[in-house]
Amino acid sequence: MKIAFPRKLNSYQHYLILSLLICSQYLVGCVSTKELAYFQDDAAQANASAATAERYVPKIQVGDILSVQVSSLNPEASSFFNPYTATAIGERTGQPLQVTTSTPLPAVNGYLVDPTGAIELPMVGKVNVAGQTVAQIKEKIRGMLTEYLKEPTVNVRNLTFRVSVMGEVSRPSLFAIPNEQITLLEALSLSGDVTIYGRRDNILIIREENGQRTFGRIDLTKRDIFNSPYYYLHPNDVVYVEPGRARAATADRTNQLLPIVLSALSFVAIIVSRF
Repeated sequence: MKIAFPRKLNSYQHYLILSLLICSQYLVGCVSTKELAYFQDDAAQANASAATAERYVPKIQVGDILSVQVSSLNPEASSFFNPYTATAIGERTGQPLQVTTSTPLPAVNGYLVDPTGAIELPMVGKVNVAGQTVAQIKEKIRGMLTEYLKEPTVNVRNLTFRVSVMGEVSRPSLFAIPNEQITLLEALSLSGDVTIYGRRDNILIIREENGQRTFGRIDLTKRDIFNSPYYYLHPNDVVYVEPGRARAATADRTNQLLPIVLSALSFVAIIVSRF
C-alpha cells in the first residue's frame, strides 16, 4: 500500500517537525574544536620550540620488587646468585602491559625491598637500595660480587613500576611499565586517548611518594605541559580525566527528551498515515 503524503503541511505538522528538529539538536552535545585540540599556541609562535621537563629517573622505594640477574665468565658460579627467574611484567615483549580483570597481575618473583630499604642477596647479604636509582644499585652489587665472581655483569630492574589511567578515556586500566619510563602522553595513548567527552584542560595526576600525596593539574591544550613536573609519570601515579560539560549535558538531555521524541514520532506517524 502506497502512502500519499500531503503537498502542503498544516500548522500542527509544521510545529511537530520543528519540535523534532529542536529535540534532535539537544540530544547531541556540542563540543568546541577549541576544547579538543592539543598543544595550542599563538599563531605567531607556531614554529617556536618548547622547553622539555628534565627526564625523570625513578628511585627505588620500600615495597618495590627488584629483579637482579647476574652473569660472569663462569655460568655455573653465576647461577648461584640467580635464585629467581626473570619474570618482569611485560619483559618478554619489552612493551607496557595492560592489566585488566580478565588478565590479572601475574605473580612476580624478585627481591622485595624490606621496611629498612634493603634486599638480601645470596652470599652477599643485605644491600641497601632505597632512595637509589637502578643504575646505582647495579654498580653497587657488581662491586660486591667481584669477591666471588670474575668480571661479573649485573642487570637490575624494577618489576613494580605501574601507572593507572581512569575516567573519560577509551580504555581505563592499570599499566605495567617494563622500561621504568613513561610520559603522561604515552599513558593516555595506551588507554586509547581522551574521549570526546573528557576535559583535556584539567587532567589530574595523583602522586604518592615518601608518605606524601600530591595533586597536579595539566592542561593538554597548552604547550607548557612539556616542562611540567607531571609530564613524566612516577611509579603508582594515577591519571584521572574528568568528564566535561558535554557528557553531563548529553546524559541529562537524553533522559529528559527521549520520551518526548518517541511520543512525537509516534504522533507524527499517526497523522501521516491518515493522509
